[in-house]
Amino acid sequence: MKKLFWVSIPKWNKELVATAIESGADALVLPTGFSKKAKELGLIQTVATDGDLKLGKDVQEFTITAKAVENDVVAAGAKVFKIIRNKDWSIIPLENLISKTSNIIQTVGDSKKALLALTTMEVGADGILLETTKPAEIVTTGKVVREANNERLQLVRATIESTEAVGVADRVCVDTTAILAPGQGILAGDSSSAMFLVFNENAESPYCDPRPFRVNVGAVHAYVRLPDNKTGYLNEVTAGKQVLIVDEKGNTFPLAVGRAKIEKRPMLHVRGKIGAKPISLVMQNAETIRLTKPNGKPISITKLKKGDEVLAFVEDAGRHFGVKVKETINER
Repeated sequence: MKKLFWVSIPKWNKELVATAIESGADALVLPTGFSKKAKELGLIQTVATDGDLKLGKDVQEFTITAKAVENDVVAAGAKVFKIIRNKDWSIIPLENLISKTSNIIQTVGDSKKALLALTTMEVGADGILLETTKPAEIVTTGKVVREANNERLQLVRATIESTEAVGVADRVCVDTTAILAPGQGILAGDSSSAMFLVFNENAESPYCDPRPFRVNVGAVHAYVRLPDNKTGYLNEVTAGKQVLIVDEKGNTFPLAVGRAKIEKRPMLHVRGKIGAKPISLVMQNAETIRLTKPNGKPISITKLKKGDEVLAFVEDAGRHFGVKVKETINER
């Protein structure tokens, strides 16, 4: 579940509101009468008596002064957002509440306490409400929350078995909305349980200029890794949707797609093994299409040979509409 980043604006402050929106805040907690004014600065959810989420109804506030208040929090129900304040900063009440209810928004004063609240008992609060008058603290805390939301994947080495031309087919080229660093790319595979890390197009080539925002991923049928431990078909990737960007160390972050281009191109079937498990992907047959070596460097799929090692991600098979499930399945 995504960790929420809320920012408290107890008195109208245009700079704080703008900074919160620019830092990726999910909601602003505002005084009555300021929701419309906040939305003039950007698209943002508001929490107020007259906000998108109504204080006292959708969102309830609690100050933990005694054990009995914890019981009141639980009694409010799991569907209600519960803003938790502590008379004295203590992690024990949060630990107690994490084990009993959900939609807990812990109030914090800085990024260090935000990180602590989001990682308590390895589960953390469902979100944090930052109370500060410092724009820089909003920026720093926003980064902490984004990083807390990012998955960390354990990549493995796949050994190439063969490459084979399979004729012309529809391939998907994904143009993202950010400049990708060397080593960053997209996970894709013929099976949802085994995916290659496809390198982005920021590598130099004598044939075309680098396109560091682009990943030429593979054929329309392929599975692609999405945020929140989900997968989708490459054919479903469209502008505005998010894909999961992964680097050679398994660090990840979600990123919006700016454009996805489906074009007919000659294709190559890349096959490999992860131990005894097969892995494969149908990709465009071109020198500029690359997988990722274990050292994070790119290798063109037209230069792959039997025994070469590339990075991949593997898990047990079983997905239903992209969501991980336990089932008996044999993908071929």
